[in-house]
Amino acid sequence: MHTQMSPFEALQAAVHATGGQSALARVCGRSQPAVWKWVQSAQRLPAEHVLTVEAATGIPRHLLRPDIYPADLGPSPAWKGVDQGTQRVSFNQNSALQERAA
Repeated sequence: MHTQMSPFEALQAAVHATGGQSALARVCGRSQPAVWKWVQSAQRLPAEHVLTVEAATGIPRHLLRPDIYPADLGPSPAWKGVDQGTQRVSFNQNSALQERAA
């Protein structure tokens, strides 16, 4: 399904998947006008938002920014997790530090 998508089409799909430009802006911690500018000027998603958008939408990073994440590297760990039905685990740094001190 995702194999022939350009980076711009992937950005448009991310806007649609999140529910609109305002929703994608919230996901990225940006304003809606910033997302509007990305879409209207046919820009690529800024690199600092690729992993967040991938996690929120399931659109693979290599489609959002193939210049940074080539497809030949294979699917991202998050994408593999979706296919395998695994759950994400949060890491509490304080607990890990306390365990090391003991």
